[in-house]
Amino acid sequence: MSNCIASELLKKGKTVLYQTSPVLLESVIDYKLSKQKETSEDICKSVLEADLLIIDDLGTETLNSMKLSELFTILNTRILNLNKRSTKTIISTNLNIKDIFNIYEERIGSRIAGYYDIYYFFGEDLRFKR
Repeated sequence: MSNCIASELLKKGKTVLYQTSPVLLESVIDYKLSKQKETSEDICKSVLEADLLIIDDLGTETLNSMKLSELFTILNTRILNLNKRSTKTIISTNLNIKDIFNIYEERIGSRIAGYYDIYYFFGEDLRFKR
């Protein structure tokens, strides 16, 4: 579903960034800690300002305080339009909302529960049919 949405937005000239949660958070932290600040700003700007950010597999990352902080910053900036742009975010996860509150800080859970429409998809995993 996320790929279909991304494809349609790309056809309309919108910017889309699609990344798994572990890679996204590691990349942002790595770039922020690097000495190449101009690259860091480009990566962070892309994450915060893409018309659509798709965070895939939330819940598969190894968490620490830096990752929690970056995830909060990403979600909060995009939700509140602190980037001065109208941006949208799709999060895919195998976690239910109770798991999200148990695993992540309340401030992350409350933003996901309060600002996102939650859809549950059921059925066979198409990856097993190959």
